[in-house]
Amino acid sequence: MSLEKFSKEMLPAIESELKSQVARLDKPHTRPFYDMLTYHLGWTGEGANSQAGGKRLRPLIVLLVTAACEGQWENALPAACAIELVHNFSLVHDDIQDNSGTRRGRTTTWKKWGMPMAINVGDGLFVLSNQAIMDLKKDYPAETVIQAATILHGSSLDLTSGQFLDMSFEERDDLTVEDYWPMVAGKTAALLRASCHLGAILGGADENQCDAYRSFGHSVGIAFQVQDDILGIWGDEAITGKSAANDLLNGKKSLPVIHGINQSGDFAERWKKGNIKPDEVEGLAKLLATEGSYEYTHAISRQMTTLALNSLREADPQGEAGAVLMELANKLIYREQ
Repeated sequence: MSLEKFSKEMLPAIESELKSQVARLDKPHTRPFYDMLTYHLGWTGEGANSQAGGKRLRPLIVLLVTAACEGQWENALPAACAIELVHNFSLVHDDIQDNSGTRRGRTTTWKKWGMPMAINVGDGLFVLSNQAIMDLKKDYPAETVIQAATILHGSSLDLTSGQFLDMSFEERDDLTVEDYWPMVAGKTAALLRASCHLGAILGGADENQCDAYRSFGHSVGIAFQVQDDILGIWGDEAITGKSAANDLLNGKKSLPVIHGINQSGDFAERWKKGNIKPDEVEGLAKLLATEGSYEYTHAISRQMTTLALNSLREADPQGEAGAVLMELANKLIYREQ
């Protein structure tokens, strides 16, 4: 069975469980609040469609890992949805912090209803995630439910810590490559690591398998972000669908930029002056490559890719779900968009 076939089976189940969790707010006195959440999740409002809610990648990984450990993936749906709700809580708050007016081609929640309401939407999604994880008690013993909740809460703290570091980078001129790793380990890798770990324990994996799956999630998260950093400067806009100029224009301190700054060459000199103009972007991207940042970032991407795939092989995923999980890993790592 292919990833497409598994997705056709699992994604509708994920949507159904998400709608069930969010329906806790579908009451007469909170219906406008409920409508805000359903808008953000891509179900209602202008532009609502299957793409408006995102790819549901993290919950899909939870279910695939559960199945690859020969567990019943249907029983893991509350945990899968808890991870997706945490992810969306972070997106609502990120849009405010980044002053973003659009997400997936639609007006962001804070632009539509104002900052105070959007903060509350994010908070609501976070609380719902905590309620969702407790629904595992229907099919798992209390010890497993507590372990799953501990993983969810730990990843949430890592996620917000990574966001803190990312925002703090904006004010710092002394960043090194070593500063990058704890930021990306929280901001990008935390939920992927947790998704794999949750799937493993809910699938009945032993401690060594859980460690291998957790390592896979961590490494694939790092590899994913490093690849995103590459595409953010040297990507083909016709393939990625977004301008490769944005990262440099917005002053994003991605891995190649931090590496370039640390070379103390011509790129670093121009970067320190700030306010990069659109007509400078192409030249600065070439300069970064000339000074070694392109090859350095690609080398890191290859290194993390190797670690991720080795960890997945060590976890020894079983059956059709195991093959699909390997297929998904390769799609995430070897991507052009």
